[in-house]
Amino acid sequence: MLSVGVTGGIASGKSAVMRCLRHMGGIVFSADEAARAVVGPGSPGLRAVARTFGPQAVAADGAMDRAFVGRRVFAEPAMRRELEAITHPLLLALLRRQMRSAAMDVPQALLVAVEAPLLFEAGMGDWFDIVLCVTAPAQVRVERLADRDGLAPDDAGRRMAAQLPVEEKMARSTAVISNEGSPEQLCKAVRATLLRLRPGLNARLDPGETSPR
Repeated sequence: MLSVGVTGGIASGKSAVMRCLRHMGGIVFSADEAARAVVGPGSPGLRAVARTFGPQAVAADGAMDRAFVGRRVFAEPAMRRELEAITHPLLLALLRRQMRSAAMDVPQALLVAVEAPLLFEAGMGDWFDIVLCVTAPAQVRVERLADRDGLAPDDAGRRMAAQLPVEEKMARSTAVISNEGSPEQLCKAVRATLLRLRPGLNARLDPGETSPR
């Protein structure tokens, strides 16, 4: 089973690439979903966050107040490091378990893929056979952030700047996927890249299907 890591800048289209991989027969996981799971209501992770960020970090429904914590970590780099020190070991352990389970439970699957915005920052660079870095123009990413998260351009820019530079992610990845066209074009690019890197996959990919319907 081929293992694929998917990373890239915020709002570059990583989730769209994951949809392509799932459609091609892959089992997919998300580091963001794992990060939410490890700080779920009543979890040891959330209790640790509350000790570090104060009781305001827990919303009335018992879940982590992501808006409050997000404001703190993007305004104060030291607090971001505090949060990562709590969540990264927990989410890495969860993702490892998920990947092992996929390999054992569905050994016939084409590939297992993990979407991880902080793939290199979290020390996951050597986990995968292939690492794909998804890119898109900065202005397009700002517009996506504004539409998706309701962020003002300045806030979107700060969030983008807080991540590892995209150029470094590109340099450390196996291949770069440009997400500037349609979903169909993106999936064709993903498929072509996989076949270039692993020609043996050709017999297992359906050439008539290039994008999710």
